[in-house]
Amino acid sequence: MFKIKLLILLLNSLLFLSCTNNRPDNNIKLSIAYIAGEYDGLLLSNQLRSHLKNFDMLDDNSEFQIQASISHSSSVYITNIDNTSDREKITSSINLKIYNKNSDCYTYSYNDGVAQFYILASSDNFGSNKKATQQIKFENTDYFVKKFVNSLTINELVCNEKK
Repeated sequence: MFKIKLLILLLNSLLFLSCTNNRPDNNIKLSIAYIAGEYDGLLLSNQLRSHLKNFDMLDDNSEFQIQASISHSSSVYITNIDNTSDREKITSSINLKIYNKNSDCYTYSYNDGVAQFYILASSDNFGSNKKATQQIKFENTDYFVKKFVNSLTINELVCNEKK
């Protein structure tokens, strides 16, 4: 009896899992233009390629081209009066546009920004400051790309503004 109940539960869970689909239900194919910005641009390009490829939305010959720019800025601030806790705040902002090469117009625009901070080590000799900065930049870029890909629908890809 116990095995039968387990098999029924397993069958129900497989049924529920097979009915779920996290992929966007559209047939958008996108290409990616060159993204400037040295390491940050390369990181954004790789993240976009990876996520679009996973959703089967990447096609280098597509009429829709993603043009992107990303920037990260940092600032140090002190959180209390006795100056014992310095923090570095990293603010990231992104601008993604989808350009229709056939119609010579922009069809979709996505802008977003996010900020994170970490507690700054007291010396420049610590590699943890650099590692924390790199990790935050990677997480922010990944967040932007996931949010962008999930926001795409085929209904929105109509010409909004001419180039």
